[in-house]
Amino acid sequence: MQAEAHHKVTASHLQRNAYLYVRQSSPRQVLENTESTARQYALRDRAVALGWRLERIVVIDHDQGHSGQTAAGRVGFQKLVADVSMGQVGLVLGLEVSRLARSSTDWTRLIEICALTDTLLLDEDGVYDPSQFNDRLLLGLKGTLSEVELHVLRARMVGGLMNKARRGELRSALPVGLVYGPDDRVALDPDQHVQDTVRLFFQTFRRTGSASATVRAFRTGGLHFPRRIRAGPHKDEICWGPLEHSQGAAGTT
Repeated sequence: MQAEAHHKVTASHLQRNAYLYVRQSSPRQVLENTESTARQYALRDRAVALGWRLERIVVIDHDQGHSGQTAAGRVGFQKLVADVSMGQVGLVLGLEVSRLARSSTDWTRLIEICALTDTLLLDEDGVYDPSQFNDRLLLGLKGTLSEVELHVLRARMVGGLMNKARRGELRSALPVGLVYGPDDRVALDPDQHVQDTVRLFFQTFRRTGSASATVRAFRTGGLHFPRRIRAGPHKDEICWGPLEHSQGAAGTT
């Protein structure tokens, strides 16, 4: 495999930069999947073994924490595609197809541009020349499998949630004024102040007939409305502040 890889690499490729694309799908993965990130950065050694000088290896890791489902919002991937199309790249490195793209459309576009500009691609399995039919076919299959994998993962997650919902065990974020009791049943918030304020909210809405008028009534009366914190060190705690129109009848964030 190594000899075949060196055979594909020409002087023309080595005169251009090698681009290493590093990405994790979410901020949580960036923090927790450190081994995957380390493996991605380690691909630089593969490029060096193929003849690239270390200073000619460009690392693109601007898209850390971004999903690969689409190129939209992925500044790093867009720069990669643009530089490949300008003929500035001799080799694109990615740990696997899913790191570069989860969309067959984005992946196929990258393959086509690489074929037109004589740019090689490299993953953990080997080096590919997209201008060669067999390599192009294999790259296309890898892209399709990556997209299917994403669909299967999503379907598995949704299926699990649906099963929980059928059993009545699915817990979702409740609007302010409601809480889960010890038996996991939905109950009124035990805080009497919260209960009274939510009741006043609905009474005011029925009296005024509009959300905007309800907000004005609360502000005129100097009344605050409860809000449940959804994340962070104070998650699930109640804080109080002016009623905002965007909170709506739920009064949550």
